[in-house]
Amino acid sequence: MKKKLKITFNAPVVLTFVMICFIATLLGVLTGGRITQSFFMTYHSSLKNPMTYLRFFTHVFGHDGWSHFIGNASYLLLLGPMLEEKHGSRELVEIIGVTALITGVVNYIFFWNVGLCGASGVVFAFIILASFTSFKEGEIPLTFILVTVVFIGQQIYEAVAVANNVSNISHIIGGMIGALLGYNLNQKSKYRY
Repeated sequence: MKKKLKITFNAPVVLTFVMICFIATLLGVLTGGRITQSFFMTYHSSLKNPMTYLRFFTHVFGHDGWSHFIGNASYLLLLGPMLEEKHGSRELVEIIGVTALITGVVNYIFFWNVGLCGASGVVFAFIILASFTSFKEGEIPLTFILVTVVFIGQQIYEAVAVANNVSNISHIIGGMIGALLGYNLNQKSKYRY
């Protein structure tokens, strides 16, 4: 007798994160960007405004249109389930939260005239974190080195040489967070067994 196939909610944090991003992007598109600017974008606003602090976290949900969302969602859905299975849901929530907060605060302090939205920093944290999946004591995975050189190197080059509307600093910060947390998570898992 054949087993019935069923759809499973296999990566609750990743799937919930992508769904929230989808809803935030949809609301932004439907309102001509007003919802995105009010709730899902961080920029230099008054520290007396409680929304300033909320947007340090919520800016990762908003996207500047469908192509921006689809690009980030593709990476999140590709890498996220593997990372959530390996490290756990709680750790993934922490990675998303830390990346959102740090990229939001850095943007607020150093790029006060630029609005920031999107999950690109989280995507880069996931990319670098994924390269740590086969990390062993006393070794540096070649995949980590290559991914770091390719992805982070590209972002540094684009930040210096290409004039575009991309927050390369968020990508670089996300990658650094992925590297630090990837190393720490692998150190922790070493002591669990």
